[in-house]
This record gives sequence, structure tokens and C-alpha cells, in this order.
Amino acid sequence: MEMKDLALPSLNRFASDYLQNRLETEEYFHYDLSNPDIYRNRYLELMNRSFLRGELSDYIQQYMSRFPSSDAVNGNIERLRSNDSVVVIGGQQAGLLSGPLYTIHKVISIIKLAEEQEKELGKSVIPVFWIAGEDHDLAEVNHVYVMKNSKPNKKTYPSYQPYKTMISDVELDTEKAEKWFEEIIETYGETAFTNKLLIDIKETIEQSNTFVDFFARLIHEWFHEYGLLLVDAGDPKLREIETGFFESMIKKSERIAEVVVEQQSYMHAQGYAKMIEMDKQAANLFYYDTDKKDRCLLERVDGMFSGKNGEVSFSEQELLQIAKGHPEQLSNNVITRPLMQEMLFPVLAFISGPGEIAYWAELKQAFELFSMKMPPIVPRLNITLVERGVQTDLEETELELETVLTEGTTNAVRCYLDTVKDETIDQLFGQLKSQLEDNHEKLSVHAVSLDRGLEPMLNKNIEFIQKQLDFMYGKIGDRTKERHSVVLKKFERIANSLYPLESPQERIWNVFYYLNQYGPDFVREIMKLDYQFNNQHKLIFL
Repeated sequence: MEMKDLALPSLNRFASDYLQNRLETEEYFHYDLSNPDIYRNRYLELMNRSFLRGELSDYIQQYMSRFPSSDAVNGNIERLRSNDSVVVIGGQQAGLLSGPLYTIHKVISIIKLAEEQEKELGKSVIPVFWIAGEDHDLAEVNHVYVMKNSKPNKKTYPSYQPYKTMISDVELDTEKAEKWFEEIIETYGETAFTNKLLIDIKETIEQSNTFVDFFARLIHEWFHEYGLLLVDAGDPKLREIETGFFESMIKKSERIAEVVVEQQSYMHAQGYAKMIEMDKQAANLFYYDTDKKDRCLLERVDGMFSGKNGEVSFSEQELLQIAKGHPEQLSNNVITRPLMQEMLFPVLAFISGPGEIAYWAELKQAFELFSMKMPPIVPRLNITLVERGVQTDLEETELELETVLTEGTTNAVRCYLDTVKDETIDQLFGQLKSQLEDNHEKLSVHAVSLDRGLEPMLNKNIEFIQKQLDFMYGKIGDRTKERHSVVLKKFERIANSLYPLESPQERIWNVFYYLNQYGPDFVREIMKLDYQFNNQHKLIFL
């Protein structure tokens, strides 16, 4: 296994400008990544703030007690209690089977930056993963992609939720989940590791009650030895710690919306698209009906906090009472979640995806509203896994990895077909089509001069002839592709592996393909590599 760096442009313009140091950083963030003292300055700032470390550590200890015991995890829970410890944190929705590869890349980034900065600062820097269990978008987490008919195809877990239920409350049906997983593994093909993988995952499914349980058990299994701490944002026990923070957000809800709109307006004036869709009356909190398990977004209407569709309505005082007595009935949205994270944890750095960089920039004034600084926003590691067979295909087709990772193989396939097509066929076809259309036009003009009623029939006739000619030409092209299918298959394998569905590999494929192919220690093996946070794309050659 070998890793190389590759310079690739970011797909997000704002993120690209951020990474290339083309921004007036202080207008969007409180810390400049180019400052060599960034983490030392952030650490000193955190030491002047207080956190509910005891309550938070107790919660994490209780939450993680359901998983197999880990000395590294237990040690980090105790270190979090200390007033001189800080965390590197990041989060993601609880995707089934861990979701797309970028979730794994994000966890690796959290752990590696924590390790790096612990050495640099000589202080306890603890990796924390924030599971977005309060999210209710089931369609985001209920599937993985598999190969079907030589193309990536979405394989969805069969589940129906009539309400906007938090993912933390979405139950996992053991029988359905096992059958679903078996069908996925079947598409990967049997290897020396398949049987054990099936046994292990079935055991994990049987121990899991919900989507979040399943997700958390997998992440813990792969990363517990590095001391990774897990929190579930949808856990009622965590809500109990957040009571006072919810109260602050309720009291300042109007100002939160106002300052976010101000920041968005400023960014728009600088030429950047708005990332967060928000109305000025947004309360930026959800109310959760714990009986129906239904979540609705609140907005401020006529002095009340009401559901967008009128489901509920509370005065500010009533909502404050809910925050105090039943905080499990409240949850954050995309704007208040970063604020809650900052209030809970001593965050040395936040690990973000490209899209997150842009929307966090819209929150700068919201952090200031609570007398907090936004933590350093550190882009997660971008990784592409290159299998040996795919590497061979790249060499034989003379394709550059950079080209594939930015534009796929469509243009390369078109150029290749241009080099092997029969020019004579093209010329003869062009002549035939032109002559038929000319002669048909002459016939039609004369026929219509005799009887205008023939015009609709003649128009349909020429359309039919053109379709038949195109069909014939297509069939000739298909034969050309068949004759060169060996080479075209190489292009197809490259695209499916590295740039599937015209998207980066990490957004489509799931880690279980690689676990099945390379064994249960695959994640540990890629964790051994020396990652540098240098804004370079990481190519891992398997």
C-alpha cells in the first residue's frame, strides 16, 4: 500500500478560494489556516473558557458503555475531564454500513489531526465524532451503491417512515437488514474474507436497535484503538446537558437569523452563492414530537414559535419551559448545530467537507453573537483508492489520474472511438442521409402542391426515415464498440472505480467493498499511512 499526493481543484468555488488563501479570511472566519500559530492561539483561547466537562464525559462514558470496552476510549474519556484538554471534532449522518467513503475519510482526518496536534502542543487532544442522529432525512442514509449491469446502482434498505423521525429513532429490522446486506455482498463477489464478513456484520446487526446503533458500532469497531469518542446528537441524555444552550438560542433566535442573513448578503456581494436556505423568521430549531416521533422546523410568527405548517405553536416562555423540562423535544438545524457543538466541546479544530466550509462561513456573526470564536475549519482529507487492476487499466489506456478524477472518462472514450471508427462509413452515411433528405424534400414539395392534405403524412414519413437511418448508423457504431470492447471495458472499469456516476469515488462507494476484497484489517492498514494536511488529494495505491 502506497500513498501519493496530487493537486486537484476543489469542486466548490468558495472552498477553493479558502484553500488557496485567496480570501480576506477575517471576513469569514476567526482563524487563518496559513498562520503557523493557529492551533496554539486557539488552545490559549479555549483555556479562557469553561465547559461542562464532567457532565459531557459522564454522558460519553454512558453512551459508549454499550460497545466493547476499549482502553484507548476509556483513557480519552478521562482525559476529557481535565481542564487542559481539547478536541478535534467532525460529524456526519449515520449512513447504513457507514455510508459513503467520505465518512471514513472524515474519521481518519479527525484522528490524524488530533494525533498531530497532541505532539505539537504537548497537550491532550482528543478525537471526537459527532453522529448527526437528530437528522431526519432517511433518504440520505438508507442506501449504498453496488454494481448492477456494469453501472453503479443504488441499493436501498426497505424502510418506510411516515413522519420526519430522527435517525436515532429509526429502528433496524434484523431480518430485513441481514437480507439486504447479503444481497450487497453478493454483488461484490466471494473472496477469502466474505464468510467472516457476513458473520461479523450479522452479529453487529443483531446487537443494533436503530440506524445510529448500527453506524456507531461499526465506527467503534474500526477506530476504537485510536481512542475515538462518539456522541449521538439525537440522544435524549445529551439533550439534558444542552438545556441551558437551547435557552440561549431561543432568546437570541431573532438575532441569529438576522446576523446570518447579514453575513449571507455580504458573501453574495463578494460573488459567492448562498449555501444555507433560510427565511428571516426562521427560529433555527426543530420541535420533536416524542410520541409520534415527528420533527418540525420552527419559525417566529406573530411573537410565537410555530411549526412551518402550523403543527405546533409556542410562546417564547413555553418554549423555554420545554428547553428546561423536556430538552429531548428540541433539536438543532444546520445553523444552530455548529453553535451547540462549540458550546459543548473545547474544539481545537473542526474537520469539514468542502460544502461545510462554505456554509460555516455564513455563521461567523452567529458565533460572535454568543461571544465565541469559530474554531479553525480544517478541510478533511480527500482520498481516492486505486486498485492494482485499475492502475493497470490506466497505464494501458494512457489515461492520467488527474484527468479521470476531474472529468471522468467520457471525453477519453469519445476520442478513442474517433481513432478507430471507419471514415468511409461516416462519409457514405452522410451522403446517403443528405441525398434522401434532399429527394424527400423535392417529392414533398411537389406532392403538397397537388394536395396540401398530404403534408402531415410526409412530415411523419421523413421523421421515420431519419430515425431509421440513425438506428442503422447506431448499429454500425455498436459493432465498432463490440470489436473494441476489450479497451472500452478498461475505460468503463476506470470510470466505475474512480469517478462513478460522474462523481468522486468517495461520494458513491462504500468501505465494505474494500473490506470484502482486502480483508477485515483494511481500515487499520490505511490508518498506518502518513497523512499530511497540505490540501493535496491523497492517492492510495492498493
